[in-house]
Amino acid sequence: MSTLLSQGKIADVALRNRVVMPPMCMYQSDDTAQVKDFHQYHYTARALGGVGLIIVEATGVEGRGRISDNDLGIWTDAQMLTHKNLVDECHKFGTKMALQIAHAGRKSEVKATIPVAPSAIAFSQEAPYKTPEALTPEGIEETKGLFVDAAVRAQNAGYDIIELHAAHGYLLCEFLSPLTNQREDTYGGSLENRCRIVLETAKAIKEKVDIPLMVRISADEWMENGWKVEDSIYLSKELEKIGVAAMHISAGGNHEVVDHLPAFEPLYQCDYAQKIKQAVSIPVIAVGLITTPQQGEGILKNGMCDFVAYGRELLRSPNFVFQAAKLFEEKDHIEQSYLRAY
Repeated sequence: MSTLLSQGKIADVALRNRVVMPPMCMYQSDDTAQVKDFHQYHYTARALGGVGLIIVEATGVEGRGRISDNDLGIWTDAQMLTHKNLVDECHKFGTKMALQIAHAGRKSEVKATIPVAPSAIAFSQEAPYKTPEALTPEGIEETKGLFVDAAVRAQNAGYDIIELHAAHGYLLCEFLSPLTNQREDTYGGSLENRCRIVLETAKAIKEKVDIPLMVRISADEWMENGWKVEDSIYLSKELEKIGVAAMHISAGGNHEVVDHLPAFEPLYQCDYAQKIKQAVSIPVIAVGLITTPQQGEGILKNGMCDFVAYGRELLRSPNFVFQAAKLFEEKDHIEQSYLRAY
């Protein structure tokens, strides 16, 4: 039997296979930040297609925390109810659902608000980016509370898992990097201080919700004197200590121009996942231009990760799992109504 199509677990959540749909912004909402018909059809199609875990796109914990004016949010109960409808529909087809709760920080393109960040350093001098305001200590406390409130709403909406977004140059990621965090208080300076907001936020969420929490990080920001994979190993170990259930390993995104741009080729980020997996005992999700069943099977068999995130490929192929089942001659994983096509 293939490993890719075998069952797996994140904490106590059983997944029917090891195929993960990672969060990918669809930019299909509006000022309400609510789930729309597009999201219902988009995600439910992948649930019907057999994906083991769907992580719904970056969902803002406040209005100025959205990446754009067309992103989802979950800072109100009205927004939460639209998420509940989405989760209920996807659950009908056997997939498990996670929500990525996020704050865009200095990368927010929301027109009506001024972004916030650990330090007043703009992501870009070009529009639509703005120079952010540095968060005060009180603002940091408020922001942690917003993440906790969003996590509680995600649980109430029926999500199985919560993902805390600390990758790709958004707010929590900005705190991690010594290049974007130039604070002189307890949230800046040393590695321990720069990791503080992520650890405190994760711990606060764990205290308020009963469903598993996982964290997505950029393992390396590809900059001289920046955040490195060794720092990610430290953070991952500390997150495991406080009960985080899984790590989702990506890279980059914190700077408009980087010093060391890797070749964008299949599996280009999997080495990061492997290094994290060797350092922790919780499951690790790998991502990065993984497009074929064979590639996913290979990195699982080689012990590089525990779950495989297929992003662009699941945009192209909602029934990717059925294609993998045909390839591996395990057609019992194919929805009966579709068998004639395989």
